[in-house]
Amino acid sequence: MPSSVIKYFSYQPESKLLTITFVTGLVYQYTNVPERTFKLFKAATSKGRYFNYHIKEKFKFQKLEDC
Repeated sequence: MPSSVIKYFSYQPESKLLTITFVTGLVYQYTNVPERTFKLFKAATSKGRYFNYHIKEKFKFQKLEDC
């Protein structure tokens, strides 16, 4: 998953939680993310671009930690 912005991500379908670790070390958890959105994010050629247009500022989130 080469991305210049996103280091790692995971999804919990039962709770609709998307956790994203950015290359900066910041970790955010996005709530109520539909599974379809996650699947499209996972399949996107540019994870950063998809994130900016379809996830960022579209879902509630909380900052979890700094790595």
